[in-house]
Amino acid sequence: MSGGSTEGYEHEPIRGLPGNLPPGEHIIWQGAPDWKRLALTAFHVRGVTFYFGLIALWALVAGTTLGGVFATALAAGVAAGLLCLLAWLSARTTVYTLTNKRIVLRIGIALPTCINIPLKIIDNAALKLHRDGTADMPLVINGMAKLGWMMLWPHARPWKVAVPEPMLRAVPDGEKVSAMLARALAEEVPEGRRVVVATGSVSSQPMGEAQTA
Repeated sequence: MSGGSTEGYEHEPIRGLPGNLPPGEHIIWQGAPDWKRLALTAFHVRGVTFYFGLIALWALVAGTTLGGVFATALAAGVAAGLLCLLAWLSARTTVYTLTNKRIVLRIGIALPTCINIPLKIIDNAALKLHRDGTADMPLVINGMAKLGWMMLWPHARPWKVAVPEPMLRAVPDGEKVSAMLARALAEEVPEGRRVVVATGSVSSQPMGEAQTA
């Protein structure tokens, strides 16, 4: 895995890619996170709102004036709004690209960078489908230096800080995209390290051999 250009997006020869594709490589899919799902799962808007709700409830029980409760509610609205804005900006500046040779993550709000992940170094891929059809797809890689968790975030698997795992996050039409990833890996990754389209349940699970449509 390697970091790519940190130049502005206007210098990209192909949207989402640090350079032109070499002979024999072609784009299979490009997409970006769904910002609403990203706000819920990566920026934890729901949890932050619930936290402020508990504070407001405690304030009422403790006999705080309505002005204090209103201030708490206002702070909750501001915090949730800022987190939603960050989620929107993150989704807007992100491009996930799947080719027949690699996965490219173009990420970064202030300092854009491209991260190239050759399919051949992917040891394992997992799939978590959400009820709205979006999906998270963390990747376990081998053989190359790992990027730091903070550099990857929010495109990193939660709680995998010591050994970060890049993740395609909040991908719309997740089951369809995972099928394309499965087929690409089945063709490129050595036997025994293939991935599969998981079922539609809302759970994290490994992927195995690719299924045909």
